[in-house]
Amino acid sequence: MSEAMPRIAPLTPPYPPEIQAQFDRIMRGAPPLVLFRVIAGHSRAWDKFRAGGLLDPGPLSLRQREIVIDRTCALNSCEYEWGVHVAIFAGPAKLTEEEVRATVQGDATSACWSPAEQALIAAVDALHHRATFADEEFTALSAHYDEAQILEIVLLCGFYRTVSYLANGLRLPLEEKAARFSAPL
Repeated sequence: MSEAMPRIAPLTPPYPPEIQAQFDRIMRGAPPLVLFRVIAGHSRAWDKFRAGGLLDPGPLSLRQREIVIDRTCALNSCEYEWGVHVAIFAGPAKLTEEEVRATVQGDATSACWSPAEQALIAAVDALHHRATFADEEFTALSAHYDEAQILEIVLLCGFYRTVSYLANGLRLPLEEKAARFSAPL
């Protein structure tokens, strides 16, 4: 982790038993992220944050979910969360180095994306820039994704925009093992 300090101090170990149990469940043995340690110090925020989590198996594949999250974080200049997700999920989601890079430097027309993924990236971009879809964008998205998947896409975009606000606004230091926007993968 970098030496910068977040604007709100994170919890330090030993954590209260209930918080430690939650960290253990979320992190599966890894040390808790700074983001979690900051929010967990404030019970209402922590409860709301955990209730909004969308990392459980849902209507999108892991790959689709991670494309949405990575692109949303990149559009919000949130290297913190983008880097955590790339480090943990890019491999299991079978995202290539070119595809990961395209979440930051590319767009929906990048050659690495399938037609369904191009519609996905275009949808994320539309929500980020205009908070809505043009009719053509929704039609393209609907050609590849059902209603439950479209709702999940919108929810993921909103949740990870909020996560980006938290990480950027609180100036969270980058996690040591996370990917970086400018570093080779």
